[in-house]
Amino acid sequence: MQPTFVLVHGAFANSFSFAPLQAELGLLGHRCVAVDLPGHGFAATYPRAYQAPQDPEGLATAPGALKGVTLADNVAHLLGVLERAKRHGPVVLVSHSRGGLTATVAAGRRPDLIDRLVYVSAWCPVDLPVGAYYAEPEMAGADSTGLASVMAGNPAELGVLRANFRTADPAVLASLKAAFLADGTDDEFLVFLNTFQPDENLDTGTPDDRARAGTWGRIPRSYVRLTEDAAIPLAMQDRMIREGDALTPDNPYDVRTLTGSHLKWLVDPAPAARVLAGVAALPPTGAGAAPVT
Repeated sequence: MQPTFVLVHGAFANSFSFAPLQAELGLLGHRCVAVDLPGHGFAATYPRAYQAPQDPEGLATAPGALKGVTLADNVAHLLGVLERAKRHGPVVLVSHSRGGLTATVAAGRRPDLIDRLVYVSAWCPVDLPVGAYYAEPEMAGADSTGLASVMAGNPAELGVLRANFRTADPAVLASLKAAFLADGTDDEFLVFLNTFQPDENLDTGTPDDRARAGTWGRIPRSYVRLTEDAAIPLAMQDRMIREGDALTPDNPYDVRTLTGSHLKWLVDPAPAARVLAGVAALPPTGAGAAPVT
């Protein structure tokens, strides 16, 4: 029976960015559903101050729907989607970037709903809480200047992370492109930038929201490395793979590799769709799976 791919987006993103990938997977004969986590997609807040001409002071203070939304809320929403998808057969849960946090906790809560986990340059904390990884040597090469330069307002006062992705500052745009889509054209970058929403929730969980051998570790899993990623550098991706394999040596990651930046796999999704189709065809156990590049 063909599995259903359930796709989970990263920070400031939504289901819209998965549309080209969904089309490619569909043309390969696969079912897939892209999830909007709470406060994302059509439930997002786009303050009037975000529109042109922009009102920077208003943007820094306007309330947002994501205030108070937690990682636990994201997990509860995803589990509801997984329960519905599981009624129709096997489920392959695919997460990208910050979406890996939600996928990891969901897998820990209900491993019975997931037949394979796939992380695409996504966070899967094992040894440390996710925030602590940012101080580790593997993140030294991460390009965070672009995102930092577009932050609006005080997160503690707003209750959300807010970014002004509609900036016209050439230097800021160049920095954002370098961080997320250095291998894309300027037009591709601007199109993708306009799929981002301004707000993201603050909560990234607790030290208890890490991968656990007895639950998460029972699920076959794959990791798709993105070689040119400047947001989650390859060294950090490889560290998370090593930590996961050390946690459950009898169920190691099936490792795949795509050449590209943090967002290139979504802008040019045909290679990623072929990789995911190959992952879906793997036997129902991760033990002994050979790395594939």
